[in-house]
Amino acid sequence: MQHLLSLATLAAALFSAQGAAQCARETLVAATNALLAAQTSGKPGAMGEVAGVGYLEQFKAADMSRGILATPLKLDFNRSLHDTAQCATYTEMVAASGSHPYVVGTQMRFTPEGRLANVSSLVTDRGDWLFNATGTLYWASREKWDVIPEAQRDSRATIQAAADAYADIFNDKSVKVPWGTPCARLEGGAYTGNGGPSDRCDVGIPDGVALVNRRYVIDETIGAVDVFIDFASVPDSHEFRIEKGKIRYVHTITVMGG
Repeated sequence: MQHLLSLATLAAALFSAQGAAQCARETLVAATNALLAAQTSGKPGAMGEVAGVGYLEQFKAADMSRGILATPLKLDFNRSLHDTAQCATYTEMVAASGSHPYVVGTQMRFTPEGRLANVSSLVTDRGDWLFNATGTLYWASREKWDVIPEAQRDSRATIQAAADAYADIFNDKSVKVPWGTPCARLEGGAYTGNGGPSDRCDVGIPDGVALVNRRYVIDETIGAVDVFIDFASVPDSHEFRIEKGKIRYVHTITVMGG
């Protein structure tokens, strides 16, 4: 395998002889750490060389130097997914204690050569769907998204299938979703449970809504997948924790503003 190291981009990766990207986990962890440094400082350059990197906010092209990454945020909570198969990451960030609260979800993707290619952030604040950063912080910080022992991990296919079943049921109520017991959904800052054994997340699901254009980041080590979705015409993120093939947690970020 060919090992490429680039401190400038924080995106070194390992590749198979067939050319399929297989990024080193430590490289992706370094990249998400750099993202957090950039977000807390308000300096996108903390991620390394970003000239030529594609940047999106709310699924639209934006100027990184004028976007959320240029706004220093005190982060009260964060969690990252590291997808070594796709050379991609997802980071959930909650800034609840500052003068302007935010909840941000960011996917980053890398080229087969190991360079940062694209940063896409969903930025929610007051006026977005069920926004309440204090509520998001409260519930997210109480959940357990621990590393799963290797012998007990679900496959990438199983993790993605659970997320797809959940997304599909919004437009087809005949779909069988692998609901866990308990299962809780953190929708904006609203929680469908109370942290107890009878929590359910199969409630409040509309019908006739197509969730399309899905972009996945899968991390088998914690049984998690984030999916950037066009929720009808609305930019949305659904993040899942899957345990033994069943949905344990769902986190949503939905942009309602312009």
